[in-house]
Amino acid sequence: MLVLQINSVCGYGSTGSIAVDLASVLNKEGHSCHIAYGQSSTTYSPSYKIGGRMENHLHNLCSRLFGNQGYYTHNGTLRLLGYIRKIAPDVIHLHNLHGNYLHIGLLFELLSELEVPVVWTLHDCWAFTGKCTHYTTVGCTKWKTGCHQCPLYRAYPPSLFFDRSQQLYEDKKRWFTSLPKMTIVAVSDWLSKEVSMSFLNKYPQEQIYNWIDNTIYYPHPSNRWLHAVIPTDKFVVLSVSGAWTAGSSRYEDAVQLAGMLPDDMQLVLVGNRTAGTHFPPGVIHIPYVNSGEQLAQLYSMADVFVHFSTEDTFGKVIAESMACGTPVVVYNSTACPELLAPGCGYVVQPRRVEDLFLSIQKIRESGKSQFTIPCIENVRSRFGYHTNTHQYLDLYQQVAML
Repeated sequence: MLVLQINSVCGYGSTGSIAVDLASVLNKEGHSCHIAYGQSSTTYSPSYKIGGRMENHLHNLCSRLFGNQGYYTHNGTLRLLGYIRKIAPDVIHLHNLHGNYLHIGLLFELLSELEVPVVWTLHDCWAFTGKCTHYTTVGCTKWKTGCHQCPLYRAYPPSLFFDRSQQLYEDKKRWFTSLPKMTIVAVSDWLSKEVSMSFLNKYPQEQIYNWIDNTIYYPHPSNRWLHAVIPTDKFVVLSVSGAWTAGSSRYEDAVQLAGMLPDDMQLVLVGNRTAGTHFPPGVIHIPYVNSGEQLAQLYSMADVFVHFSTEDTFGKVIAESMACGTPVVVYNSTACPELLAPGCGYVVQPRRVEDLFLSIQKIRESGKSQFTIPCIENVRSRFGYHTNTHQYLDLYQQVAML
C-alpha cells in the first residue's frame, strides 16, 4: 500500500512530526509513504516540495493583500497533481492545507477526478470555517450556517484589507464536499463534536488522538545545561508555546501570573518571542525548542506545567508534560481539559489567572510526586505511540478496500 500525505510542513512542528511518525510506521509495516509539503525543508525521503520559495512568498503576499488564501501557488499545485498521478497512491492523507503553499481548488478537482480514498486529519477548525483556525475566544458560530463579516479576518491566516470569509466559506464548502470517498479524523472529542455541526458532517468520521513517543517523553534525570539556565532551588512553573506575542491572551496571562509568583517560584516560558514582546524581570525565556529530548528535559525538571491556551484541538504540550511525570494546569476550554485524567492536575475557568495560581499552590503543597504516576499512566493508556499510529494504519487499509 502506498500512502501520500500532504501537509504544510514535514518533520517540523507538531503536524510535521505526526506526518513523519506515520510514514515511519508505514515503512516498518512493509508499506510505502510519500510526503508532499509546502514550507521549510525536510530530511525525510521520499518527500516532494510543493511550489518554489518565490511562488510561496507571492502566495503569502497576495493572501495578505487580497484576503484569498489558498488561491495561489498555481504552477506548484499543477506540478503536484502530476506527481500524484505519477506515484498513483492507494490512499491520500491530508493534514493542514492552509499555509500559503497550495491552490486548494485545483487539488480538490483532481481528488474528485481520481476517486482515490482520502483521509483528512483536522488539526484545527480551518477546514469548515470561512477563514479562521479557531473561533472559540470570540464566540463566533457563523461557520454552522455560513461565514460572513468575520471578526477574525485580520488574524491567521491574515488579511490586511479585505474580509473574504463569505467567498472562502462557499468555495471551501463546494470543494470539500465534492469528494466521493473521504473520511474525516478529529484529534479530540471536542473537535469531533464541532465537525458534526459543520458541512463536513456528510462524511464518515473517526476520532484518533495524537500520540506521545514514550522513548523521548519520559521523566528525565536532572540535566547540566538546564542548571546553567534555571535555578535549582526554586519551584519551577513552565509553559511552552510556539510564539509569545505582546497583546495575545497567552502573553497577558503569563505576565499576570509572573506578577503573582513569590520569590521562591520561577516562571519559565519556552517559545519564540515576536518583535516588540518583552517579559517582566525575573521571567526566564528560552527560545523555541525543536528537539524532543531537550523539551522532555524541560518538562521533567519543571514542578508544574501551565497551559495558557483557550483554543486547542489537542494540546500536545499538555500530554508531553504529563508523559514526563509533570502535573498540568489548563483552562476549561476546547479540548484542553479532555486530556487530563484524575490525579493529573487541575482545570480552571479561562483567563482566571488567580485560579491558576491557586492550583499551582495546591500542587506545590501536595508535591509533584503525588501526580507523577497518574500523569504517566494517563498518557500511556490514551496517547500511546504504537496504539494510536496503528489506528491510522487500520483506517488506511479499511478505506483502501472500499
